[in-house]
Amino acid sequence: MPRSLIGARIRERRRSLGLTQAGLAATLGISPSYLNLIERNKRNIGGALLKRVGAALDVPIDELDGAAQRRLVDDLASVSTDPELAGLRLDAGSAEQLAGQQEEWAQAVVRLHRALLDRTQAVSALADRLHHDPFLGEAVHSMLSRVSAIRSSSEILETVDDLEPGQRERFVSIIGAESARLSDVAQALASFFDKAHSGTRSVTPTEEVDDFLLEHGNHLPSLERASVDFRASASISGACREAHLAEYLERVHDVRVRVDSARNASPFAQWDETTRVLTLPGSVALSTRRFELAKFAAQTFLRGAPIAAEIARSSLLTSDAAKRRAARVLVSYLAAAILLPYEPMLDAAIAERYDIECLMRRFDASFEQVCHRLVTLQRTGAQAIPFAFLRVDVAGFVTKRFPLPNLLLPRHGTACPLWPIHRAFQSPGALARDLVEMPDGGRFVMLARCDEKSRPSFTMPRRLMSVMLAFDALHADRTVYGDGLDVSPNAPAVPVGPTCRLCVRHDCWYRQEDPIVDV
Repeated sequence: MPRSLIGARIRERRRSLGLTQAGLAATLGISPSYLNLIERNKRNIGGALLKRVGAALDVPIDELDGAAQRRLVDDLASVSTDPELAGLRLDAGSAEQLAGQQEEWAQAVVRLHRALLDRTQAVSALADRLHHDPFLGEAVHSMLSRVSAIRSSSEILETVDDLEPGQRERFVSIIGAESARLSDVAQALASFFDKAHSGTRSVTPTEEVDDFLLEHGNHLPSLERASVDFRASASISGACREAHLAEYLERVHDVRVRVDSARNASPFAQWDETTRVLTLPGSVALSTRRFELAKFAAQTFLRGAPIAAEIARSSLLTSDAAKRRAARVLVSYLAAAILLPYEPMLDAAIAERYDIECLMRRFDASFEQVCHRLVTLQRTGAQAIPFAFLRVDVAGFVTKRFPLPNLLLPRHGTACPLWPIHRAFQSPGALARDLVEMPDGGRFVMLARCDEKSRPSFTMPRRLMSVMLAFDALHADRTVYGDGLDVSPNAPAVPVGPTCRLCVRHDCWYRQEDPIVDV
């Protein structure tokens, strides 16, 4: 959370308890002037002092410096980008103050905005289907035809007096049959629109899972413990090799593993319950194949118990689709914890000064697997450097994100075009490094690399993904990426922003959209 939120929360809580600055400062063992600086966001706070503040104010630390408030600020910043609000010239920076001082009102704003997006997207989706979906054209044509037949038959019955009984019965039968068909078409149309609306939501399953992970700080102790239990059960003490996992599956679960190297083989692992054979694709990288095998072994060992429990406890996963996606994400988390166990990974990261390529070789893992695992090393008392993580495809579509408290990563759209995550596409396999400065003066080191994923055939386009890690420049000396890099306050840095619509750098040559904030 930005420091302004922590200071504001301490001040508001102190006042609600009727405490003076002098009284609270005495309890904390600090001077009133220092507490005043903290409440005015002129001094950072953390560690033991933050714990004492939480105890003195009877507030859990995660409420003073928690992921939920960071998400709320993020969501308010997204609200400010809405084109409907452009005329208000909202200052996205004031979102921190609103979230810190009026959390309920901030949540109300976000909830109303999401409801508006729900309805707007539903209307847009239905309008698009009205124009392009062949079912609607056929349904409308069918309804008009039925109505015409009913009307014609009714007019004949009403105006012709000398109809024979057989003729009258035939026209009555036509009216009955066409009415039934008209009812069927109307019901089908109603079901179509109900389905179209129910499938359109502003909060997608991906976003629900995103919120779920952020709430946990992307660290799940229950799955870390499960990974330790699995390695003990499989008698794996050191590096976890593909052969170790295959031997465990055959010995304990009577599962045979084979590799299909055919050109047209499926890129996904295939499980045959009848023959109890797990077929792995031979066309993917060895690290990817081992990761797939670890996921299957973990699921077989645990039978989904700890993962199901984590999902059941969460109030953020509201849809079945979100719960299914969360289950897949947590299985991947567990596989990473098995292949890159916590203590060895943290020790190696510190010893290698977070050299990602060294860690790749040491753990026989891919660039993305190492980067994502580094983000999860946030156990209390045994933490790695706090990293932000972002993954995008060649279209700039964000496919995975884990922000830092003071580094806003886009939920939607694209990140700042000056971020190295985009430049990495120009040189796949090469690491891009930049010292960047945000508009508020915050400085970060950003590392990005583009890697190619497997594709079904040579005739299909290359599948490229770019992955970026970012960390506060204050930690640069703890990493190899700070070597030779001047991170002093006056050193040159790339002037970047979060996204164009939230950036106040009005003279930027790389701007793609007009800002909605005051410049």
